[in-house]
Formats: sequence, C-alpha cells, structure tokens
Amino acid sequence: MRRVEAGDTVSIEYIGTLDNGQIFHSTDGTPLTFTLGADQVFAALETAVLGMAVGEARNVLVPATDAYGPRREENLLRVERSLFPAKRTLRIGEKLQIELGGELRQMRVRAVEESSVLLDGNHDLAGCDLTFALQVCGIEG
Repeated sequence: MRRVEAGDTVSIEYIGTLDNGQIFHSTDGTPLTFTLGADQVFAALETAVLGMAVGEARNVLVPATDAYGPRREENLLRVERSLFPAKRTLRIGEKLQIELGGELRQMRVRAVEESSVLLDGNHDLAGCDLTFALQVCGIEG
C-alpha cells in the first residue's frame, strides 16, 4: 500500500474547526491538493500526512503559532471617522482595502465610534488553534 512521502502531491478532504467546535472551513467534497515541501499548506499538515495511505483519516491540531500566528496589537489601526465619506455606513466585521505605506492591506472594521474607526489587519484566524479532521484521498509521486 502506497504511503505519502516527501515530494508527493497529496489530495485531502478536511473539516477545520476551532476550539469551540465552530467550523471555519471545509473542503466540502472538493479535495485540497498540495505538494509536500512546496510550502503550500501549514508545515504541521505536511508532517501529519507523511506516512498516511489513501483512505486513512486523522485529526491534526495546528497551534496558533504554527498557523496564522498570534493576534498582534500593532495590526490594529485607529483612524479618524472623517477619512470615510460622511454618508458611508461602516459595519462591524466589514472588510475594507486600505492603502498603507504604498501597499494595499485588507482590514476588518472592529469598532465604529463617532470620531474614530478601529481597523484590524490581523488574519481572522490569528490567535486560534486549528483542528483539522482530514482524510487522504489521493497520492501522486
């Protein structure tokens, strides 16, 4: 029986959950395909599938530090409300693209006050430990 080795291209199906059981992503019948060693997925996922065979399943915990990292205060930005059009309704959780230092960054609105808006540039899953219930669907060497 063929087992996953370094350099193989692997297809997996998975359900990703947070500590509270909330699903953050699922392949939903469309496998994720990646090549081991090509830095296409978290290193912990690559390590987890090494040695697995097609049809084999496993739960994998990826700590926040090995996933999207910790939430960082320096990724929070408070800006004046006047920088947005007066009639523009800003909603908590809304994603915006903001130009900072000549590059576009995606930020999420975290708070809207009368004179200021708090924007968050952290990844939505930063600071979260992630659990993947995964199954190997295919191996190509």
